[in-house]
Amino acid sequence: MIRALFLALCALLLPLSVQAKPLDRTPRTVVMTAFAPEWDALAHTVAKPRTYKVNGLTFLTGTMAGKPVLLMQSGVSMVNAAMNTQLVLDRFTVKRIVFSGIAGGVDPALSIGDVIVAEDWAQYLEVSFARQTPQGWVVPEPVDADAPPPFGMMFPRGVRLGNAIDAPRRHYRQAVDPALLAIARKIAPGLTLRRCVEGQATSATCLAHEPKIVVGGTGVSAGVYADNAEFRDYLAKAWNARVLDMESAAVVQVAYANQVPVIVFRSLSDLAGGDAGANQMTTFMALASVNSADVVRAFVAALPD
Repeated sequence: MIRALFLALCALLLPLSVQAKPLDRTPRTVVMTAFAPEWDALAHTVAKPRTYKVNGLTFLTGTMAGKPVLLMQSGVSMVNAAMNTQLVLDRFTVKRIVFSGIAGGVDPALSIGDVIVAEDWAQYLEVSFARQTPQGWVVPEPVDADAPPPFGMMFPRGVRLGNAIDAPRRHYRQAVDPALLAIARKIAPGLTLRRCVEGQATSATCLAHEPKIVVGGTGVSAGVYADNAEFRDYLAKAWNARVLDMESAAVVQVAYANQVPVIVFRSLSDLAGGDAGANQMTTFMALASVNSADVVRAFVAALPD
């Protein structure tokens, strides 16, 4: 009796995060978005929805294309994305993570409205800031032979991590799940993307070109709203990047640490500084969100479970 009371008292003294129990035990595909426009493009497609609230976040369980899913927002930028990816893994039963969102285009061959499914993701601001000397830049630690080239004083140093199977090491890129990528490759040729958002079609918000789906290549992420042509060129050349955003690499990292399959779909809302005029993210944010959502719904329908 005394032991039971002692254990109960200890439980009350623990933080809520330690006491937390799973909210839903049905194995589900997490469909993750970063913020409201991406969520809005998908929320109406979740059938039989049930809402959970944790730490100010909304988690919507139900089905999509007949498959059990959980729709959520990670929040914008890297720390939010990492924190809330771990939160959903801790509180729900997750089969895989599928991210749907907007991004900036880095590859000059890509256009606004295109959907990119990168095969791996990198954190381009995981760097050492070098010291400038008369002899040039001096880095505070040895530079790996496989590190991408620097940008001025910024020398990529990779992210050091492992999981229950892999020993910790520096990662410059982390791959998405190959089986999920194969499904994306299979469905992509049969899909058509939108040039306009229904009900919002104007000469300013409709694309003159037909957007396309591209599977493969590298995506990069950092806690930066990037809109700089020079740095965009650097990312394309040094990292072979095709697309950049503010969350995906963090989500892929947490998925790797927990050995959970993950894939990311991103539609271009702007060209990250490569636009001929002003940044167009606000103009094409809704269209990019819808194009990514359309591909994600087709992808979920093609999943085996």
